[in-house]
Amino acid sequence: MDYKAKDFTNLIGMDGFSKELLEQHFTLYNGYVANTNKLLEILKSMREEGKLGTPEFAEVKRRLGWEFNGMRLHEYYFENLGGDGNLNKEGKLAKLFEENFGNYENWENEFKAIGKMRGISWVILYQDNISGDLINFWINEHDVAHPAGCKPILVMDVFEHAFLTDYGLNRADYIEAFFKNINWEVVENRLI
Repeated sequence: MDYKAKDFTNLIGMDGFSKELLEQHFTLYNGYVANTNKLLEILKSMREEGKLGTPEFAEVKRRLGWEFNGMRLHEYYFENLGGDGNLNKEGKLAKLFEENFGNYENWENEFKAIGKMRGISWVILYQDNISGDLINFWINEHDVAHPAGCKPILVMDVFEHAFLTDYGLNRADYIEAFFKNINWEVVENRLI
């Protein structure tokens, strides 16, 4: 399998995100794609050479989770941007916000509060594949703490590279810009 980096240059010009910030972020994403492919090739060679039980294999295999999830989470993130930030109040997602959080505003307040927590992370709205419930999660690292059996619905990158160029340490303003650019149609289409 050879993964290809997706083109997200259509996001350039999006309000609240400079061209410089986006191009730096795309470069980082492209690195995750390239590293995922490199690691998969190394792992293939190790299998062919009978090196599955080695410490080297274990370390490359562990690193694959970081690079692969870094690639995929950035794809979710960029794909759920580029909209006008207006949620369809009659849609399935709006109804789930009401069922799971009481209303949209409660959900938004919680999601934003998680995004403002100290530390590097992703903030991800997941849908439980079994119950269908929506749950907000703080994901500290790409490859750690993803809830089993849940599907990412909305992904917000709050690692410093996502906002420092434009906002310095003012993460709250970045989060506001993120919300103004959510493509809710893409997000709703991710629902199970």
